[in-house]
Formats: sequence, structure tokens, C-alpha cells
Amino acid sequence: MREYDDAVLECFLDKQLQLFPEAVAETLDEAEDFLEECMAVVVDSVEDVIEYFDEAGMDVDGAMDDEILEADEVFDIGDGRYLIVEA
Repeated sequence: MREYDDAVLECFLDKQLQLFPEAVAETLDEAEDFLEECMAVVVDSVEDVIEYFDEAGMDVDGAMDDEILEADEVFDIGDGRYLIVEA
């Protein structure tokens, strides 16, 4: 069973160049392998993105939601969820 659904994998494939200078995956399977290796996380809301960064020790006090969502590591899946890839 896949850890990431197709929407997450397709989002990463489409937007991976926002984080990397060149493509790191070309297929859904390669994307899933890469995300598993990076221990990427899917969260359900902007609040969860903020909580994730806060728990990771990043200073998010005073940061606006839009600023956090513009981080290269944050991928908007398009269905209200966000993929966070720390590479």
C-alpha cells in the first residue's frame, strides 16, 4: 500500500523544481521513493504546516500564513492538504 496518494505524488512531480534545481523524480514510483526517503509529511491545513515548522524548531512567530506557504519546502496539493519536503 502506498504511503502517499496519487494527488500528493502528482503535485510533487509537477512542482518539484520549486525546491530542487533539477527533477529528482519522473514517475509516480520514483516520486514516492524520494518522498519516503526524505520522510516527507502530508498535513491537512495551514495550521498544521505552522505547527510542523514550530515543532521542528523553526521560528514561525509573527509569520503570516502566506509567508509560510511560500516556503520552497511546502507544496500545495490543491485539496486543502500540504506536502512538506525537507531535503
